[in-house]
Amino acid sequence: MAETQVLTFGCRLNAFESEIIRDHTKAMNVENTIVVNTCAVTAEAERQAKQAIRRARRNNPGTKIVVTGCAAQINPDRYESMEEVDFVLGNEEKLKGKTWSEIKNFESYTQVSDIMSVSETSAQKINGLENKARAFVQIQQGCDHRCTFCIIPFGRGQSRSTPVGEIVRQVRQLVKTGYKEVIFTGVDLTDYGKNLPGKPTLGNLCRRVLMQVPELPRLRISSVDPSEIDTDLLKVIAQEHRLLPHFHFSLQAGDNIILKRMKRRHCRNDAIEICNHIRNLRPNATFGADLIAGFPTETHEMFSNTLKIIEECDLTHLHVFPYSERSGTPAAKMPPIPQKERRRRATLLREAGKRQMHNLLKDSIGKAASVLVEKNGIGHCERYLPFQLITPVQDGTLIRCLIKEANGNVLQAEEI
Repeated sequence: MAETQVLTFGCRLNAFESEIIRDHTKAMNVENTIVVNTCAVTAEAERQAKQAIRRARRNNPGTKIVVTGCAAQINPDRYESMEEVDFVLGNEEKLKGKTWSEIKNFESYTQVSDIMSVSETSAQKINGLENKARAFVQIQQGCDHRCTFCIIPFGRGQSRSTPVGEIVRQVRQLVKTGYKEVIFTGVDLTDYGKNLPGKPTLGNLCRRVLMQVPELPRLRISSVDPSEIDTDLLKVIAQEHRLLPHFHFSLQAGDNIILKRMKRRHCRNDAIEICNHIRNLRPNATFGADLIAGFPTETHEMFSNTLKIIEECDLTHLHVFPYSERSGTPAAKMPPIPQKERRRRATLLREAGKRQMHNLLKDSIGKAASVLVEKNGIGHCERYLPFQLITPVQDGTLIRCLIKEANGNVLQAEEI
């Protein structure tokens, strides 16, 4: 009998939850099963998931197929109606060991609860991530905001946080297992702690983890809102170098009118100011951002403002998405930009990001960096720049390197 296979789409939170699913299926001896953990952030993400489901059935005719994740949570009927699918599970159900125990007793069923009724996030413990040198830890779940383009709150529910003590225990266990870097992940990280006693902030959490787990070499945070970085977090950025100097912002656009129509919480100047502020605290900081190209009503001038902010903020790590209509969101009712123009603008944004990255890699030659080797001599430094080591180094090793040259989008380095 074959072990359960988990196919993951979308964000780092989904990657974390796929490990929970993998642990549960092993513990419950679930076999001959393929789990598709879907994403709903764009129509393309759903298309890819459906394609994977059909391919999985075609290549594995006797295997049970379970579909879960945000797309399944938002529209379970769509997946239940697919002849290839045996089970449909919601985002809450997929994290429970009991669910995977019950699956063995049924031929098929759908179990998707009301995600908006979930008010707490239970601590989900994993021993690490399969074939990864870095480990994700979920600290927060859900979102209380309603950006006009986003369907994710309906897949993840309301904002809720994992207690600090549980996170500390999880990080300590991962370090004991041998992980050198932990990444905090969630849906809306800067909302962390608002539902917990004492309302600890994201910055407070980072400080307490670094204090209580002094053996943790590196802590990284995933995407944050540029307008809600708290004072505590800025102090930790300035004082604690184990908090790595790469910051990814949920920026989405660089034009104030578009940001307002998106119902974002920041303006373009907020993004520029926070980048400058962090760079003053940590001169070697690098920045990334999510950007949407061709949002409804976006004129050429508005797009130009988004294009310019890449250089103004010195954004080097871009996640660019052509705008994708999501049924049930206000933006889907706004006057659209033609698909071809959306793709053209997305290309221009990506090219601008590549130029910024090229300049950064070129400027890094001759400098030293701390690199976590992930696989086959490939890894990332504290600034999240990609490295290829000249001489072989064991996976999972954290080493000091001298950067010799830039080969395309990768830095070549040797151990010091």
